[in-house]
Amino acid sequence: MTPSAAPTPAHASVLDLAPVLPVAVIDDAADAVPLARALVAGGLPAVEVTLRTPAALDSIRAISAEVPEAVVGAGTVISPVHAADAVDAGARFLVSPGCTPGLLDALKASGVPFLPGVSTASEVVTLLEQGVTEMKFFPAEAAGGTAYLKSLSAPLPRARFCPTGGISLASAPDYLTLPNVACVGGSWMLPQDAIATGDWLRVETLAREAAALRAR
Repeated sequence: MTPSAAPTPAHASVLDLAPVLPVAVIDDAADAVPLARALVAGGLPAVEVTLRTPAALDSIRAISAEVPEAVVGAGTVISPVHAADAVDAGARFLVSPGCTPGLLDALKASGVPFLPGVSTASEVVTLLEQGVTEMKFFPAEAAGGTAYLKSLSAPLPRARFCPTGGISLASAPDYLTLPNVACVGGSWMLPQDAIATGDWLRVETLAREAAALRAR
């Protein structure tokens, strides 16, 4: 993740906070705080709230204000306006599914760490030329999965990835064994039926299971 304000004093990168970065699609901002608390209690302190719903920015604001032990970020950042609005709402990192020169400029100017999305070797090289070494590999499974990432590790050893897209509890360990994978992104610990019913204990249990992956 490009250097700027560190997510926490003890960590230089959000990639190092836990083996899994939860990706949350929140439809009701009232769910944001209990969701974040459940993730933190389960050992996953960072959460990426995707800017896919009208409730996203309010959710980021709520988590930032009420769950200080959580490191909340914004995902699906695809424009300079998204970047600015997310930071204003309290996002402590930004994640994009892809990257353009204009978006990269906005991410750099945001004042917070960021993970630009890549899916090809050329995109990785382009970002390395710009001094960016930490990236989101997306969509991970569709773009070649572990085999593709493994093939990038020798020629592009400076690149570190958070693969996201189609990853499950079963497949995550295969990614985490790769030398260029710092963590994985996923939403399996945030089942929509648990969120809809307020079953935060289930979310916490699934988060704890995900947090233990690195030790396997």
